Amino acid sequence: MHLQFFAQERTEPASPRRIQRARQRGQVARSPEVAAALTLLTAYLALRFWGPSAWGVLLSLAREGWGGAWGMVPELGEGDALHLGLRVLAVTALAAGPLVVAAGLTGLLANLAQVGFVLTGAPLAPDLGRLNPLQGLQRLFSRRALVDLVRALVKVVIVGIVAYRTVKGRLADLPGLADVPPEGVLAAVAGMAGTVVLRVGLAWLVAAAVDYVYQRWEYQMSLRMTRQEVKEELRETEGAPEVRQRIRRRQREIARRRMMAEVPRADVVITNPTHYAVALRYDAAEMDAPQVVAKGQGLVARRIREVAVAADVPVVENPPLARSLYEAVEIGESIPPELYQAVAEVLAFVYRLKGRV
Repeated sequence: MHLQFFAQERTEPASPRRIQRARQRGQVARSPEVAAALTLLTAYLALRFWGPSAWGVLLSLAREGWGGAWGMVPELGEGDALHLGLRVLAVTALAAGPLVVAAGLTGLLANLAQVGFVLTGAPLAPDLGRLNPLQGLQRLFSRRALVDLVRALVKVVIVGIVAYRTVKGRLADLPGLADVPPEGVLAAVAGMAGTVVLRVGLAWLVAAAVDYVYQRWEYQMSLRMTRQEVKEELRETEGAPEVRQRIRRRQREIARRRMMAEVPRADVVITNPTHYAVALRYDAAEMDAPQVVAKGQGLVARRIREVAVAADVPVVENPPLARSLYEAVEIGESIPPELYQAVAEVLAFVYRLKGRV
């Protein structure tokens, strides 16, 4: 039987650690169609607003050239030719620069919005597996290749349908352009092309949104984990169960020693007397109410009493109060108002014993 028959299904969502490792390898949920569609729409808007100015700049350069230095190219010296070339480059950059910058920033921001900032060289690392013809055939007939093919076909269909419907709606206007000056013909053609670009961009953006949702779903499915992988990752991050148990036991011991160190500073230890022990401390200059500095039951309670006796801290038996304090107050917290009266009576008794009242 095939070994995959015994393989566990990937039913668990990806852990944050698995997602982070995938990002480090350059694996992210991203649809290139979103950036492409937004870039196309941005280029259209930039041409719409900046196009006339850019066309005017280029037309001015052409007129200047044909009426001046362009007609004397054979007579220009080396310095003049360099100056003319730099002039052409500068004017071209001035005309096309805003369009290129707007489109480039749109593509960058679209990718950042999808995946955030990811800087990794893992996808560029050499991979001998890419030279394997068998793996190449597997990639060629994989689901990813099929999705890419469908995406390309959808783009072709969108462009074809939108362009056809737009041009078809303008066919009736074409015969009338025979009597229009060249500038008018150019304006009409440019308007038709702009309409095609805008409609293609909007339709493409809708398709890109669908593709992005699919890419995120496929990404999450590809990173899903088996239950065994979840257990192994938990073992790697937090250690084996017995190690975690030793760590927790060590932490409890440290906390208990720290708590016992506070018992000699307590004003009183209230006991059950055998089951509970709660050590209280009150300093009117620092506290609004008495605080629990140590508490325990069973062996811990007995140890608290022993430390209190050794440090000459009064031990008072009051079973109801000891149980209430143990259940209602955590170490380091102040007692609740409903216990003020009972605790005040105990502290007054202790202070009289010590001669502080």
